[in-house]
Amino acid sequence: MTLIAYLAHPAGPWDSESIAHADFAAGLALAISVVLALLTWVFVKAEWVRTWWYAVPAVLAVAALLRLTLLAPEF
Repeated sequence: MTLIAYLAHPAGPWDSESIAHADFAAGLALAISVVLALLTWVFVKAEWVRTWWYAVPAVLAVAALLRLTLLAPEF
């Protein structure tokens, strides 16, 4: 979802639909990264994975937040 959010670029100032789709994809990626962080927490508590696995949802969350804020497509 994060990759889809980064690949969506508006064709021009009239193309607000692709901006809305990029925002939706980035928001969904952020929600998925929260779910992944919770699952990682469960797996770390069960000692099935090591704590460095928290980096995976953290990197995805940062990428999604950057797409929603600083790197958001403009009109």
